[in-house]
Amino acid sequence: MTLSDLIERFYNEAWNLADHDCAREILHPQFDFRGSLGPKRSGPDEFIRYMEEVRETLPDFQCNIIDIVDAGQTAAARMSFVGTHQGKFFDVDGTKQRIEWSGAAFFALQDQKIGKLWVLGDIDAIKRQLNVHPNVAFLEP
Repeated sequence: MTLSDLIERFYNEAWNLADHDCAREILHPQFDFRGSLGPKRSGPDEFIRYMEEVRETLPDFQCNIIDIVDAGQTAAARMSFVGTHQGKFFDVDGTKQRIEWSGAAFFALQDQKIGKLWVLGDIDAIKRQLNVHPNVAFLEP
């Protein structure tokens, strides 16, 4: 399985279908994750907790792959993200507003699993849609 295949499964199954078994299958036991919405997470179980935290706020959260550039052991994906704001997000109570933003994800392969992921999302786009002060964080580091 290529890194591109793993990325497709990561977003289409683990994230979009909230498939925790898939996440445990494709993420390395020492998975290292850093995302724009919160602090660093290590291992599949910490990452699954992060997915659950995001879904508490955006229950219909979806990740959409636009492009993947696969270099074998590393890859980058251009993404769009969308969800309906139902829970507290950037210190704003749920507005039922659909929000969308773009981002980029950088992956590294480790022992035929996803070993590292760093996601950079357009947080300013989220804050503009929610009329949030620029210094408010989603999850405390």
